Amino acid sequence: MTTPPGWYPDPQAPHTERWWDGTAWTAHSRAAQAGDGAQGQAQPYGPGLSFGPPQPHTAAMPQAGDGGTGGGGNRRLIALAVAGVVLVAAVAGGAVLLGGDEGESTPEASPSSTAPAAPATADPENPGNSTGPSPTESNDATVLEDQLNGITLAIPDGWVRATSSLEEGATIYVDETYDCPAGGSSLCRHARVSSLAANAPSADTTAKTLAEQDVAEAAEAVYGEDRLGNRPHGGIESHKVLKSQNVAVAGKAGYLVRWRVVTGESTGGYVQTIAFPSPAGTGALMVVRFAFDAASSAPGLEVMDEIAASIRPAGDATGGGVGSSIGPG
Repeated sequence: MTTPPGWYPDPQAPHTERWWDGTAWTAHSRAAQAGDGAQGQAQPYGPGLSFGPPQPHTAAMPQAGDGGTGGGGNRRLIALAVAGVVLVAAVAGGAVLLGGDEGESTPEASPSSTAPAAPATADPENPGNSTGPSPTESNDATVLEDQLNGITLAIPDGWVRATSSLEEGATIYVDETYDCPAGGSSLCRHARVSSLAANAPSADTTAKTLAEQDVAEAAEAVYGEDRLGNRPHGGIESHKVLKSQNVAVAGKAGYLVRWRVVTGESTGGYVQTIAFPSPAGTGALMVVRFAFDAASSAPGLEVMDEIAASIRPAGDATGGGVGSSIGPG
């Protein structure tokens, strides 16, 4: 029995949930939802389910060198595999005994049973990511594919896909890092873009409401206090709304909000959220977040606009992208 896809407690990050695609842990994560159970429990997220993914230190996310064994699920897999081998040996032995007389046909051996495949093992150099295929993996180095939300977007020159398990959703950022203005880290980056599902919006949440709420969260995550409690830019002192308008994106009616953020220890930056219904699945609301430093060494706002314009439904090479305003902005 395999674990169904869904949001489960992230084995590598407290207070975080990660998307299990039915085969392996993916790069998609989000803040843990209230009432989902204690961290590390194999409790599913969603109704009608009676079991969650394997414990991260056993089948789902084994440590390097342990071979993925040690859990009850693995013992069942081993038992099934042994039973299959015994069955094959028994059938083969019977075929030899019955086929001794010349001219008599030998009964065909029945197909052997196959033990179900275990989830892909973890990468020891980056335990937050599985060695199996990820929803954001693509052979094209110029395209980021977010299969969970059903979109793609362009990766500009000098940008790379994020590999850290601390990143939310499918993320790209400029490859070069610099010392954070407020100290404490040398991993600040001049620009980043993330595609992720909306954080449990209510039934009456609109794209406009979501964009206005999410841009504040996006600004705080980069220029305020991050998920580790650090304030790499000295915190946000003020902001100014530069854009707030309806847009058409990936063939859907969405909403765009852009802020100019002033920080305590740096030049600040530009933060933008585009909220729209996902082209995949039930069409639940999703967001694409942008955070660009307001520095001469950072990519300009034209790059932000180019990435936004490149958003497409997955598998669609023509339609989509952020169009002009489709209503009062």
